[in-house]
Amino acid sequence: MKKSTIWILIVIMAITFAGLLYIQFLYMKNVVSLRNEQFSEGVKRSLYSVSKTLELEETRRFLMEDAEQMEDAAFASVRQSSDEPLVKSVEAYTDGSLNQVGIPMSITRQSLRDRIKAQYMYQRGLLDEVVLNIISQSSNLPLEERADSANVAELLRAELSSNGIMLPFEFAVVGRMGAPVYKTSGFNMHEDDENSMFVQALFPNDTRTRASYIKVYFPDRKDYIFHSIKFIVPAFFLTIILLIMFLYTIIVAFRQKKLTEMKNDFINNMTHEFKTPISSISLAAQMLNDNSVRKSPKMLEHISNVINDETKRLRFQVEKVLQMSMFDRQKATLRLQDIDANVAIANIVHTFKLKVEKYGGSIAADLDAEDAIVDVDEMHFTNVIFNLLDNAVKYRKDDDALKLRVSTRNLSGERLEITVADNGIGIRKDDLKKVFEKFYRVSTGNRHDVKGFGLGLAYVHKMISEFGGDITAESELGKGTKFIIILPLTKI
Repeated sequence: MKKSTIWILIVIMAITFAGLLYIQFLYMKNVVSLRNEQFSEGVKRSLYSVSKTLELEETRRFLMEDAEQMEDAAFASVRQSSDEPLVKSVEAYTDGSLNQVGIPMSITRQSLRDRIKAQYMYQRGLLDEVVLNIISQSSNLPLEERADSANVAELLRAELSSNGIMLPFEFAVVGRMGAPVYKTSGFNMHEDDENSMFVQALFPNDTRTRASYIKVYFPDRKDYIFHSIKFIVPAFFLTIILLIMFLYTIIVAFRQKKLTEMKNDFINNMTHEFKTPISSISLAAQMLNDNSVRKSPKMLEHISNVINDETKRLRFQVEKVLQMSMFDRQKATLRLQDIDANVAIANIVHTFKLKVEKYGGSIAADLDAEDAIVDVDEMHFTNVIFNLLDNAVKYRKDDDALKLRVSTRNLSGERLEITVADNGIGIRKDDLKKVFEKFYRVSTGNRHDVKGFGLGLAYVHKMISEFGGDITAESELGKGTKFIIILPLTKI
């Protein structure tokens, strides 16, 4: 699949997932908002009903008291009037100037209307006086008597239940200045969330100086609101999981594409690496068929050396490929033993010195570590140092003499530091992070004049990790490279 096609699929899938997540988020937000509005509206209706009920109960109570007082007054008046002579009543009834209902015959229809109207206005005035009397008398009573705590709690519970709100609540009745007259044990006067606190005036007709309010809040309101969207949360998380799996699939696809490209480079480099020794061996075999060559001992010796060197070279490359293949399948089988790193490095430098001098370079060894006993596989340890030195020769500068330096020193914590430094072409910062990856080669290494598969440093990193150590690289383009190996010392 082409890289452009992959990117198009990524963009389409990313837009799709983003749109899906956005729609789900908006839906959850709208559901929560609607649920909040419904809850607030239900609570406000309940509080208003409680206030109205308390006001009506108070008015009914005072009206009944006034009615009882008026009834008592009327009864006393009747008893007093019963002591007058019965004759007066009879004379008044039989007087010709009165009709049977006690209204003089001389009174006109208009005067009758005026008298009825006056009586109505009088009764209305009495009613207004009663109402004003109720308001003035009730507002003077203590708030605890006007709104009993048990009665208020029962009314709240009933009204909230009728509006479909079955949550536990806390409430308080407070005066005009906010001081609580009484409150439930769990009521928090310092509740900061204004959306969680609901306030309602208890007796709206009271004067401002005697105003009182009821405050209610619900400790479990958030759980109640989000309980309504709990069915959406799994869908949201499933979408997130799908997004993660999609991203993982894309990453794997790019890794596979990158791995394919590196393997193609590996095959191209391997073909060239194998082609050179095979061609040399083939040419030497053809020369052996020449009678004149067979008659010359020096020529035979030279051809024999060529065949031997190229065979070793071919075997070395095959071994590196097999070693990396073995590391992919299982843990490497090592023959660990205590060796003196100073001695081993000195022998490697002595052997490698001829190759460095062949290119007009020099190699120096500063083996200053007083304690250099490490637990490693001697053969692989030798290959590690040899690979680092060989890379220094491969990536040397053409216009500057190669200078190699190998050094050792002791670090705190019973550790040994081994440094291999050169003055070669260096490595860019972007490439420096990837030099230990298998098949990876820096851009300057993709030329056919610099041979290799991109396995050497991967092998080095693998072996140092197997030894329980660590390796890092420091480099600056055009100024050389330094590899730093840190190994644990053997405890004696």
